[in-house]
Amino acid sequence: MLCQTPRLSSTMASSSPDPFFLLIFFTLFLTISTSNSLSSSSPSPLSSPSPKPSPISSPPTHSSSSALDPKQLKALQSLNIPTGKSPCSPSHNTTTICDSSTPFSHIVSLNFINCSDDVALSLTALKSLSTVKDLGFYNCPISPIRLPSQLALNLKSFTCVSSLKKLTGVWLSKLVNVTDLTVSHVSIVASGPSIIMNSIKNLHSVTISNANLTGYLPKHWHSNLSYVDLSGNKLKGRIPTSLTELENLVYLNLSSNSLNGTIPASFGDLSSLQNVSLASNSLSGSVPDSFAAIPGLVHLDLGSNQLNGTIPKFISDMKGLKYLNLERNNFHGVLPFNASFIKKLAVLKVGENSNLCYNHSTLSSKVKLGIAPCDKHGLPMSPPASKDINSDDTDDSDDYADDESQHQEHSHGPSKVVLGISIFI
Repeated sequence: MLCQTPRLSSTMASSSPDPFFLLIFFTLFLTISTSNSLSSSSPSPLSSPSPKPSPISSPPTHSSSSALDPKQLKALQSLNIPTGKSPCSPSHNTTTICDSSTPFSHIVSLNFINCSDDVALSLTALKSLSTVKDLGFYNCPISPIRLPSQLALNLKSFTCVSSLKKLTGVWLSKLVNVTDLTVSHVSIVASGPSIIMNSIKNLHSVTISNANLTGYLPKHWHSNLSYVDLSGNKLKGRIPTSLTELENLVYLNLSSNSLNGTIPASFGDLSSLQNVSLASNSLSGSVPDSFAAIPGLVHLDLGSNQLNGTIPKFISDMKGLKYLNLERNNFHGVLPFNASFIKKLAVLKVGENSNLCYNHSTLSSKVKLGIAPCDKHGLPMSPPASKDINSDDTDDSDDYADDESQHQEHSHGPSKVVLGISIFI
């Protein structure tokens, strides 16, 4: 069969689920949720990308009392999608969701899951499915498809995870009406993200991660963007100042690229920002003072860069901060954090800053920070040990617990990769 409903594996049931499968289930859940809201008179407000309850336990609630349009039923069958007696039934599977129109209902959400690699999608069948607003491909290594123009124009959400083998920027740029675009672990041939994003003017959420994307960050950004993830690519150059004009931006992940230069001084203008990762680039200079103007920051990851100067004291005034990574930089001086601030953090990483030290009269040596204590001149007394906070090295294991087991080595940003927000007109 072309598609099948994904099942929980033993890995998913464990305490440390595979991030790849979480990505698939989390995106599917959001696709289902946004499709179910089509009949609502007003869209749901954007929610935070902070951790949420597992979506796996929330089955689709949408159902249709009408029979499916015969042309669409035939199209599903030609695509080898299991239809059963009622393909629009919420208990049927997660591949299709239908509206409540009469005399026949129509498919508004269609997901291809675990496809055979020799399957070719029929253009005729896809033309019959032009009512689809949410289209998703999950683990479908099939050849790139040609989308009928009416289907491409009707889409509000497009997701492609480890599927379609290869995409082009021109192909994606034709999805001009999508508000949620997610492409992950798929190679994209394009001169940069601009060719994709510039033509999609209503984009709210964009994830183009681990896509081998080259070029530079866009100079122009659509003001309604609230979620941007361009991590794990080959983007180069500086972070443009225009990015800091996105006053609705809640989530930003530019980690694991080849960005250089300094962080824009106006970065603090991103007043809605809650999660930011600029890790694993070649950024230099100091942390801008304007960061102090971001009141709701929860996750700050600047690790593995070439940042220098002293660590700003205002970071300790960020009341909502839970994750802080400043390791593997060139910071120097005395760490400006006290025990109460460190205690409230879930994760703190400051190791491998060879000229950084901590005040041993303020912090206990039992708190393993990966840096040396300071001498009377504010210089490291001895070479720092390469350690982060570890629950085994503290008296209060719950307070200092490092969630490293939930973050694979070299991964940056929150564990959730995808947040899809779609608004249907």
